[in-house]
Amino acid sequence: MSKIKIIPAIDTIQGRCVRLTKGDYDTEKVYSEDPLQIAKGFENLGITRLHLVDLEGAKSGHICNAEVLKRVSSGTNLKIDFGGGVKSDEDIQLAFESGATQVTGGSIAVSNPEMFESWLEKYGAEKIILGADVRNEMVSISGWQEDSDYHLYKFLEKYQKQGVKRVICTDISKDGMLQGPAVELYQGIMQEFSALELVASGGVGDIKDVRILNEIACWGVIIGKAIYEERIDMNQLVNEFIK
Repeated sequence: MSKIKIIPAIDTIQGRCVRLTKGDYDTEKVYSEDPLQIAKGFENLGITRLHLVDLEGAKSGHICNAEVLKRVSSGTNLKIDFGGGVKSDEDIQLAFESGATQVTGGSIAVSNPEMFESWLEKYGAEKIILGADVRNEMVSISGWQEDSDYHLYKFLEKYQKQGVKRVICTDISKDGMLQGPAVELYQGIMQEFSALELVASGGVGDIKDVRILNEIACWGVIIGKAIYEERIDMNQLVNEFIK
């Protein structure tokens, strides 16, 4: 069995590296003024992937932090999955031109499925990741400010049929809480949709959580606050899952 892919997260507001709790913008905490420096630190440890989120973009509905993406992509060799505010053909073009390896679409897949499906067709499933942010198994949109009436399984079923291969699933109630990921949710998804590459996101508090997600065969895990709050020894993480 292949090891789980370790994907650190950098969330940006006004060009700075920040974290929120449960997606609440009032809980913003700044960890660095320079996301590129953080990204280089990850790369120097042996990390190869990065989840870069434009939080302002997610809230406003268009990309706001393209310059951060440009700096990080040109300053490192990291494979960058970019999300937040990608809501138009111009946005997705900007994301790829600014150096994204892949783009995650969440809200757009709910609000404008035709556009999301056109991206899948144009760029291919290797470049487009489905973002499934859920609260009580219902998909949330607009930077988690709004709940849709879309049940997670229906959402995944629809887009798997459209050719989606990889999905990032965040349980919003777990995000930033450092109290463990939504293991049962992920096990259920993998039983129903075994062909999908599932990336777990939200709730990871220590390396034991990563081991559990590895054991249940998640394809990848996004880790944010646990890194910034130094709950995880990055060298240990790299030695165990990357080297």
